[in-house]
Amino acid sequence: MSPVPDYVFDAERLAALEAYSILDTAPEQGFDDIVQLAMLICEAPVALVSLVAKDRQWFKARAGFEPCETDLNSSVCAHALGEPDLLVIPDLSTDPRTAHNPLVIASPHIRFYAGAPLRTGEGHAIGSLCVIDSKPRPDGLTAGQMMGLRSLARQVMTQLELRKTLARQQTFLLEEAQALARRTSLLALGDKLRDISTTRDMAREAAEIVGKTLEASRAGFGLLSDDGEFVDVEIDWVAPGVKSIAGRHRFADYGQLADDLRAGRALIIEDVRTDRRTSENPGPLLGLGVRSLLNMVVLEHGRPVALFFVHSNEPTAWREEVIAFLRNVADRVEHAVSRIKAEEHQRVLNHELSHRMKNTLAMVQAIAGQTLKGAGDREAVRTFSSRLHALSMAHEVLLQRSWLSADMGEIVRNVLETAAAAGSFVISGPALTIGPRATLSLSLLLHELATNALKYGSLSAESGEVHVDWRVDRDADEAVLSWRESGGPPVTPPVRRGFGTRLIGMGLVGTGGVNVRYLASGLEAEFQAPLVEIQQT
Repeated sequence: MSPVPDYVFDAERLAALEAYSILDTAPEQGFDDIVQLAMLICEAPVALVSLVAKDRQWFKARAGFEPCETDLNSSVCAHALGEPDLLVIPDLSTDPRTAHNPLVIASPHIRFYAGAPLRTGEGHAIGSLCVIDSKPRPDGLTAGQMMGLRSLARQVMTQLELRKTLARQQTFLLEEAQALARRTSLLALGDKLRDISTTRDMAREAAEIVGKTLEASRAGFGLLSDDGEFVDVEIDWVAPGVKSIAGRHRFADYGQLADDLRAGRALIIEDVRTDRRTSENPGPLLGLGVRSLLNMVVLEHGRPVALFFVHSNEPTAWREEVIAFLRNVADRVEHAVSRIKAEEHQRVLNHELSHRMKNTLAMVQAIAGQTLKGAGDREAVRTFSSRLHALSMAHEVLLQRSWLSADMGEIVRNVLETAAAAGSFVISGPALTIGPRATLSLSLLLHELATNALKYGSLSAESGEVHVDWRVDRDADEAVLSWRESGGPPVTPPVRRGFGTRLIGMGLVGTGGVNVRYLASGLEAEFQAPLVEIQQT
């Protein structure tokens, strides 16, 4: 038997064939039409588009021939690869290259062969377009038939190039879509993590977004032990039919995984069967449905504290864009973990601050009570205590929001409902966030107005009431608070300008903007302040 030509095994030729991604693909009409035309032009019972790989010849299109591939020892096309033009063998049984070919000496007993090499633009022959007959043809092909076979071979290459170009475009579009999905997922993750207050909720949201974006079998978040030997997976996202791995895992049970993670490096394994860190015993990972994995470390002050992982049940070449995506996810998770811990620490501090401030205010009240025990003006003592109480309530509301802001409606209702029966006030106004300075000023202002209404104004009568409302004047860019009493006795301006009168005159933020009218129907007052000062932190 004639040996297979060395050129068949040329690395560059094989790489050129591989670049078309054509082997073992489904039949396509364009190639099928070409073999039909070749049969017609060459008046042959068999025509093939044959592609010669390193271990077989495979037929992309065939007519009059049953097998879809043969081994190289049965390949006549392998001899056509090195020809500068057509290879024509009038009688295969007499040619030393093919006389002992299994397809010649046994069924289907082929006798005639003519093949045009399929040559790439770089000159690599990857196969041939051939016609075959069961009878020898001493005269071979006519000039017209040879021209037709050459033309059709060029059409085969045109089809292959077009197919490769379309595949590249589809790959490009797919990669663009995947890149857009990753960018969109990062934005969505950032929005979700911003409002999350527990690591468990953070892990759930991040795992689901990453798993779906990368079309993984499993994704999740785990906290590392101090020694880096264990990971505690609190919750993970899994594709349908995949089991969760929530719980504690020891890295050593799955291979040499801990070293990379302890060093803060990403752990990237494309195939647990072949990677040196897992190949000795891939069973535990395979038992979890993990064929490939990507672990990204989450750092805290430079120390590995957690990891974000993605698993696939197929060998996966993790592309740099995917690694960068998971690194971005890990960074966002890292910031979220830091924020959650900082907020928890702040809550502890706020609780301690609240406790101490309450004790301080209570002590001030006790000292004032003892110091003023013998004072003749008990009303002044009660006024002082009630003002301290109003200040304490404002402090409580601010503490709930870390001393950053408060809701105006909440402040108004808390102060007024403490001062008198809730039914005595008609309260209305839009949602308006105010800063800590305005919160304290507003609390003392409302307390003073309510105290005066109870003593001298509308609330001193059973039928009296107070309308309190506020609005935002966008044209003037200011907030306006209105206080209107009705149903009580006529009121007159105070004779003495005491602390309460001065406090009311200071307005919403201590800078004035006050219009007070003492009417027969009751006190009416309006307080204005720039929004920027009302909301200033």
